[in-house]
Amino acid sequence: MRTMRTTPTSPSRARGRVLALAAALAAATALAAPSAGAAAPVADATALAQVSASVEQTGVNGIAWHTDQATGQVVVTADSSVTPAALAELTKAAGSKAAHLKIERTAGTFNPLLSAGAAIYGGGYRCSLGFNVVKGGVYYFLTAGHCGNIASTWYSNSGQTSTVGTTVGSSFPGTDYALVKYSSTSASHPGGYTAASAYVGESVKRTGSTTGTHGGTVTALNSTVRYSDGSTVRGLIQTNVCAEGGDSGGPLYDGSKAIGLTSGGSGDCTSGGTTFFQPVTAAAAAYGVSLY
Repeated sequence: MRTMRTTPTSPSRARGRVLALAAALAAATALAAPSAGAAAPVADATALAQVSASVEQTGVNGIAWHTDQATGQVVVTADSSVTPAALAELTKAAGSKAAHLKIERTAGTFNPLLSAGAAIYGGGYRCSLGFNVVKGGVYYFLTAGHCGNIASTWYSNSGQTSTVGTTVGSSFPGTDYALVKYSSTSASHPGGYTAASAYVGESVKRTGSTTGTHGGTVTALNSTVRYSDGSTVRGLIQTNVCAEGGDSGGPLYDGSKAIGLTSGGSGDCTSGGTTFFQPVTAAAAAYGVSLY
């Protein structure tokens, strides 16, 4: 995993709620991949599952993929680190079912990035608070798992003298969420969100301290991404919202609907980006916590 050290920035807040930071991502330029025909024939679930498995078994890094039932294809998004030979390997692996494989290219490199948001600092990195949650009258917040993996204690300042909380659970790779327990019972824990599932075409916003608030749409659900370091995360929300290093862990939302936590991607907020988000519903269910 490539990480990024940054200088402190002031915390960003969306609509007065404590939000967070996140992943870096990329401008997507779609390019149809080599396939075995001009149009993919109708595919049953078994054929699509076989193609998806063949993509994963190649071990190619820097790709994300999801199944598009409407077109009968497994859509692979390959970042700029993926070579033509690797693309050919993906097509070869699909074998006789290559017509059900579609490959798109995107600029930049898929990485889970650490840095800033409504900033929290730990382990020499800056990440961000995502959504506030509660369980049994005890307050916590959600952030990215690749952030939770690198620090047991989180602080509100870069000098790491003012404690925010301690990591009580973290999951990455596979999934990408972490749970941090607030150290102070008297601290303010603003809420106002309800956990919800995303849908393709939904207009969403993402907030992070590096780039502030940016909007876009959900382009796919249940995406699997294999980052450039080989870390694989499943069940992600794929979007065309931009993000940059230091936005990791930040919130994806639609009004008062809490949708996701920034995981990773490629690109920047000048040229655009492809960003992946861990669904909040999965994170909340894993820890038995509720948004409020």
